[in-house]
Amino acid sequence: MIASHPSDLFQPGDLLNNTYRIEMLLGRGGTSNVYKARSEISGNLVAIKVLKQEFSGNEDFTVLMAREENIREIRHDAVVRYSENHRTPDGHIYLLMDYIDGPGLDKKLKQGPMEAADLLVICRRVAEGLKAAHARNIVHRDLSPDNIILRDGDPAQAVIIDFGIAKDTNPGAETIVGNEFAGKYSYAAPEQLSGNTDARADIYSLGALLLANFRGASPQLGANPMEVVENKQKPVDTEGLPAPFKQLIERMCDPNPDSRLGSAAEVLDFLDRIESDPNASVEARPVAPSDEEATIIVPSAAAAPKTSGATKGRSIKEEPSRSKAPLLALVAVLALALAGAGAFFSGLLDPLLGPSYPVAQPFTLIVEKTKPGPRRAIGNMPSEESRDALTALVDQADITLSSGAIADTWAEDVLTTLTPLSDLQQWRLTVSDNQAKLSGITSDPDLAATLNAQFEDGLPGGLDGVAIITYRLPVLAISEVRGLVGGFEDCGPLHVAPGSVGGGFGPEDTVTVTGRLAGSEARVRLFDALRGLAETRKISLDLEILNPSLCVVEGALPKAPAGKFDVNFSTGNDNTPNPSGRFFVGENPVIDVTIPASITSGYLTVSILDVSGNVFHLLPNISRQENSITDLREGRTGQISVRVAYTLAESALNGGLAFRVDDSTLGKSRILVLHSSEPLFAGLRPTSESAVGFAEALKENSANDANLILSMDSKILETALP
Repeated sequence: MIASHPSDLFQPGDLLNNTYRIEMLLGRGGTSNVYKARSEISGNLVAIKVLKQEFSGNEDFTVLMAREENIREIRHDAVVRYSENHRTPDGHIYLLMDYIDGPGLDKKLKQGPMEAADLLVICRRVAEGLKAAHARNIVHRDLSPDNIILRDGDPAQAVIIDFGIAKDTNPGAETIVGNEFAGKYSYAAPEQLSGNTDARADIYSLGALLLANFRGASPQLGANPMEVVENKQKPVDTEGLPAPFKQLIERMCDPNPDSRLGSAAEVLDFLDRIESDPNASVEARPVAPSDEEATIIVPSAAAAPKTSGATKGRSIKEEPSRSKAPLLALVAVLALALAGAGAFFSGLLDPLLGPSYPVAQPFTLIVEKTKPGPRRAIGNMPSEESRDALTALVDQADITLSSGAIADTWAEDVLTTLTPLSDLQQWRLTVSDNQAKLSGITSDPDLAATLNAQFEDGLPGGLDGVAIITYRLPVLAISEVRGLVGGFEDCGPLHVAPGSVGGGFGPEDTVTVTGRLAGSEARVRLFDALRGLAETRKISLDLEILNPSLCVVEGALPKAPAGKFDVNFSTGNDNTPNPSGRFFVGENPVIDVTIPASITSGYLTVSILDVSGNVFHLLPNISRQENSITDLREGRTGQISVRVAYTLAESALNGGLAFRVDDSTLGKSRILVLHSSEPLFAGLRPTSESAVGFAEALKENSANDANLILSMDSKILETALP
């Protein structure tokens, strides 16, 4: 079970649309959270996917949710069923879908290797679901162990979930989250890394996740994107896999999509053949095509024939279409060709044509700077000069001299693009032929503005693409936040939860403050002050608002650790438990303190600090003076319960303090439980006294013996009008 945070949009018990009662949080994602809920009308369980608050006003993400809803047109038991989007009165968008009860393959992965027989069953089931999705031209793009759930733990009831980054390949349709890479590197097909995705990518991902679950370990592809790109071009390691599972994985995970099982239907056909005849011979791996035909990001270059100057050194021009020509023209062309050949083989044209390099199709280059990490370049360059110039700009380079279908100024344009990027914290330039994209991140707003203005009209020269330089907030030191928050402490200490960057706060971190304040106005002032410091970061104030009298005592309380004493509330009117601690006018609060089994000595002091500024001593008091743990146990062992505030009937019969809520003192009171090694005070305190008097007595005792109080526990009791 994933614990809820106070900052979560929905909490267990919340009722959405007067219909769906939130039961628990199932998972947190980058843009949304998923909850388990139950219909108050039908009693059916559902899953609710809610867009995070920071994205609910972003049209790109609301369109994402709307298009994910449209995937409900896929009707198959192996594909999670979507219902429809809703919007709460606060503007939060959520999507209803089936709740699938069972473990995900990610959980199975952590538990260790799975049997090949079970994985073949899962493969058939998921392939049937993919066949239904692909029939509607929907490609999942993110198949991984966490996106497949085994309903009731049964491999034959595997269900594909989370089409959040699915791609609609119908003519004119757009990808939900863009046309570039989407998914998880570990399970993505090689062609996905360059943004090329069709149904064959899902086949690869399915094979990769089946292999991972067989081994009980995620694929190890390298420590950086460069290594991932290189390793994705290699066949997956199937050593030790039993037949025919081995052959299936090799066919599904061929790096070349043209040699891969090309559809879910082909996967099912493969499974049918091995099931009908387990001894049948199946093709382990098709013959790989030549390098020129391979669809890869950074291709190995194959030798180019020396047919024309267009293939030597700079760029390749498309060969014009053939046409019939008069015999005389043909003779003339042959004569010119022979003359040119003579010049070529004699070396006379070398200075003009330059050296001959292999052809790269496509002609690709990736140059990037990660944070932290070196500047790296991998791919193709058209000349030694451009290669050397690029190498001088980076720390690591793996460059292949190649020819390709690129503009004459391609190398110059690439170098011009890279030159002003040195001050960016991180950046990435990807180029495929003449198509390019530059992205970068900086915490300097002026630098972001300068570079975006420089590339406003696109990338230079013959490069066709855009640059997006993003301003990202610098890390906010936790010491700065604590220094600001400390000035607002008027009801005990305030605590700042550390951020994710060495305790400091990154751009996406939430600044969370917990503790108590003496009033709502102080909370507003604290929030406003934090907003100026945190800038656009989210702020979460998990603060308990107490009255000033309670805070007077709060400041005098000792720095004792929390014990394991528990405070339990019930209603004396009908003897029903009241775990909320909220009582209405006319009700009779009953209070019991639970003493842990491990506590057998010492003394117990229990007091109520009420909303009016008074303190009532429940234990000890004039009518109940014995408060040693030994006396309270009365010979009982283990965990015991001690009543300190009684029902009205018990009070009338046996004595003891009892209360009835009236409308004169409504608000929050605090039940304070102190465990001390000796009696807390030299004598009995009055049954009722002022908060100031009680605070002064506590301070005096703490000064005399700092180790007197062993632990301190408390709980809030709230009184209100019905």
